[in-house]
Amino acid sequence: MLQNNLLQNVAQNRLCTVKIPQLSSYAPGTNPQNQALGVKVVTGNEVVLLARAAGYDSVFIDLEHSIFSVTDVSRLCSASLLAGITPFVRVPRQCGPGFVQRILDGGAMGVIFPHVSTVEEAQQMVFCTKFPPRGNRSLTAALPQFDFQRIAATQVIQQLDADGSTVFILVETRKCLDNLDAIAAVPGVDVLLLGANDLSLELGILGEWDHHLFDSALGAVAAAAQRAGKIWGIAGLYTRSDICKRAVTELGARYLLGHYDLGLLAMGMNKNMEQLRDMGP
Repeated sequence: MLQNNLLQNVAQNRLCTVKIPQLSSYAPGTNPQNQALGVKVVTGNEVVLLARAAGYDSVFIDLEHSIFSVTDVSRLCSASLLAGITPFVRVPRQCGPGFVQRILDGGAMGVIFPHVSTVEEAQQMVFCTKFPPRGNRSLTAALPQFDFQRIAATQVIQQLDADGSTVFILVETRKCLDNLDAIAAVPGVDVLLLGANDLSLELGILGEWDHHLFDSALGAVAAAAQRAGKIWGIAGLYTRSDICKRAVTELGARYLLGHYDLGLLAMGMNKNMEQLRDMGP
């Protein structure tokens, strides 16, 4: 059976958090609360192993803001599957169903779609990730999700549609906020993911996390997800653990993007430089 740590953790009412690898990653800390943790990837299979060692449950592989090739993504996905952590991939905006097909065939267990604003767009995202009759995804013989072994076609379709093609809709436009309930109600949409940076930019309050418009957006996403019985989470809010904690404990968020590897690397380097400066005259 396929292992999708996000769906498994949510089924047990546990938080799934994520780290974003972008170069190479170091992920401090442990996971004493038995939460589902993740990491965002932008290069290097080493990041996946570091994420596993740190206790993360998933990786967020970014194709929207990186120079990854499809080959790079497939290698990262394969490494993640072998490590037992779930690979999700953010694709570029309007990349087309053929590109999404290649990402899924390369080992992704879910696709994160940016800048979705309408019901029709959300339906298209679902359609290109699922097999007929729900969608138009094409079936191939050997897939990394099954260790390239021959599996009965009916089992492949059933397992991938259920657990191997999670659909994330990034909430990062005003229009998406206006259409939240309808988008959340689309069959096959699994996760509403609030994109903090782009949404605050669109609202004219970039980085103003205490602004009432941002707080209202958090509440709106949480409420829409609850009404539709969907998962919701936050991406890009790395510096406000207080807001993230409230989202989890009070608003029911179950997916958090913990950080990205370049940010963690920068923090580690800055701390190391402070230590080195303390050693000399």
